[in-house]
Amino acid sequence: MPPARRDDCPWCGSKLLRARTRAVDECRDCAHVFQNPQRPVEDRLLEEHVKPCSATRRQHLLTARAMMRLRPEPESWLDVGTRDAGFPETARELFPYTSFDGLDPTPLVVQARTADRIEEAYVGNLPDPHITTILRARYDVVSLLNHLHHTSDPRAELQAALTLLRNGGHLVIETPNPQSALATLLGRRWRPQTHPGHTHLIPLDNLRTELESRGCTLSSPLSRTRFSTTYRLIACKA
Repeated sequence: MPPARRDDCPWCGSKLLRARTRAVDECRDCAHVFQNPQRPVEDRLLEEHVKPCSATRRQHLLTARAMMRLRPEPESWLDVGTRDAGFPETARELFPYTSFDGLDPTPLVVQARTADRIEEAYVGNLPDPHITTILRARYDVVSLLNHLHHTSDPRAELQAALTLLRNGGHLVIETPNPQSALATLLGRRWRPQTHPGHTHLIPLDNLRTELESRGCTLSSPLSRTRFSTTYRLIACKA
């Protein structure tokens, strides 16, 4: 049986929705953009293998440098949705004394551990109880790069990520910006909303409010350029 369409916003509960594409809706109240109906997890994982969303080495370095300004020498760092650990491998150039671990639902993370790109590999999903139990309060930094917009429940992901952080630890998020100038210019042709693996595109204000409600202090958000399709947000856990 195909998944059912929902008639309310998964972020704020409003029933005032408008279609951005045939399979993507936007909430008129909070501007949250979401896949409707949401594709099954298995289909999205398969799609990611066929059409992976991966950042360049230069983008990885920019992210690492942004964290270095706030925390020059973290002891431990978990990269969520790491796949083959491309980010930890690059970030090690700037953080040679940091222990990088990786979490991913696919066996790619195990291959990354075998290749010595990370110290420890965990196969699973971030909100899984066994993950939050064994990794509770273990990390100085948790990164959600190209991750949050692929998940079924972004709020559960945020809660789990904060659970894994020590007090004073930092959460690094990079995700597409559905309110960017390019998204407005291209409309239905904006690529991030047409990718079949993208389930939730969260406006910056929504994500900032959510993290502040959980007691986090936020650094200034960054869009790389006026027409950048993504933004970066770094939150410090109280």
